[in-house]
Amino acid sequence: MSDSTLAPSCPAQDNSPISAAPSAARGLLYVTFTALSWGTTGATATLALASSGLGPVALTFWRGAGGFALLLAVRLLAPSRRRARRGRAAGPLRRRIVPALVNGVGLTVFNAAFFAAVEATGTAVGTVVTLGAAPVLAAAAGRLLMGERLGTGGRLATGGAIAGLAVLVLGGGAGTVRPAGVALALLSGAGYALFTVYTRHLGRTGRAADPFGTTLTSFGVCTVALLPLAAAEGLLPHTRELGVTLGLMAYLVTVPTALAYALFFTGLQAVRATTATVITLLEPVTAAVIAVTLLGERLTAATVAGTAVLMGSVAALALAEARSAAAPAPAPAPVSGR
Repeated sequence: MSDSTLAPSCPAQDNSPISAAPSAARGLLYVTFTALSWGTTGATATLALASSGLGPVALTFWRGAGGFALLLAVRLLAPSRRRARRGRAAGPLRRRIVPALVNGVGLTVFNAAFFAAVEATGTAVGTVVTLGAAPVLAAAAGRLLMGERLGTGGRLATGGAIAGLAVLVLGGGAGTVRPAGVALALLSGAGYALFTVYTRHLGRTGRAADPFGTTLTSFGVCTVALLPLAAAEGLLPHTRELGVTLGLMAYLVTVPTALAYALFFTGLQAVRATTATVITLLEPVTAAVIAVTLLGERLTAATVAGTAVLMGSVAALALAEARSAAAPAPAPAPVSGR
């Protein structure tokens, strides 16, 4: 899964599974490691799909199931989680189930469509389009559904991202950019936008949840939802290269999923979400380098130019949101009749 765009929607929480907040330097190190490991997701998926004979839905199922199991182990074994469990009363069932379902559906679409995009149009393009489109779609949905204001800088950054995407798609050439893969990457970005905007909505209404717990339950929903589809697609890998497949899937589940999420949420206790967003732009760079050097993918000049404009616009969008969040809020109007 291409995950760097989770940064804006995952504020630090006191009930993190890590008992103490890291220093700023260590937080930056955690987020940087996370970005680099997430950058290997697309290449790992490409190799796993080729060696296993699995489809993208089945691969997403196994990632979700493995990630859920490992994150659950962290959740249960962490001392801070045990203290939080003893001291916190459970909320109404509906208020826990609905967010789990919405975020789980968004995460499922985000993952499955991303793996399908990588299979269709390659690691580099699939990763870049997903990462570039996801925050833009989230910003647009926030504006339309929640009345969030982007400001002039945000609107220019969004327009730049769209322009970069157009250059990448129209100028990339049929050998490197395939419309079906781009459409799947956009669908993946829409899945991201769903759970990001919904998470913001919960925060505005005073129902923000522990981001680690949200990720855990989302992976659980993803696993359950995809089981019948993965079974229909073919749940078990071919035995011809079983050792290679198991090694790739073990890496996918442990490093860019369970370990990366744990370090990411820990790092966010010391690093601002906007800073994390900019740092995690290392992910598409890592993915592109791996795709060219190890997988033999070719990038045209238009693809490189479109990628640069797209990623630069994402960074500008993050900075614009940071300035908007830092601006002093106007004084509330007096309310009568209370």
